[in-house]
Amino acid sequence: MKNVLKRVAQAAGIITILAVVPAVGAGPVQVPAGGIEEGFQLSPELVFPAFDAALGRKLFATKGCVVCHEANGIGGTDGPSMSYGKYDTPVNAMEVASDLWEKAPIMIPMQEDELGAQIELSPEELAAIIAFLGSPSEQAKFSKDQIPADILKDMEDM
Repeated sequence: MKNVLKRVAQAAGIITILAVVPAVGAGPVQVPAGGIEEGFQLSPELVFPAFDAALGRKLFATKGCVVCHEANGIGGTDGPSMSYGKYDTPVNAMEVASDLWEKAPIMIPMQEDELGAQIELSPEELAAIIAFLGSPSEQAKFSKDQIPADILKDMEDM
């Protein structure tokens, strides 16, 4: 099939993108563990935002994901752990997005209860969080001191 993204993934600190683009050729593209700092276009019809794992680490804390989910042993336990290894490696970004979509009916009321509102994520923010989930090096950097005071209070009130 023309212009089909087969796999977006991250494993052992390297994101691998396998794209079938017959006009250009097929094969893996590897980028550093920190992710892809700029968005990219696979075909005239298909673009992806940046997959910035460092930004994802920050967003995991500041958006409030950490209230219900833990990563690197830090965070809530109301939701499943998001520590590296939750998803098969290499991590398939579309699998993570699908998983979040399927669980939205459960997560949204919990977010409204715990945080006072639903967590809103732009495509760039979602891509960054997915990159964080697939990055053992960025997860190892995640610490409690990166969690804003208001989010910590929400965690303590649980």
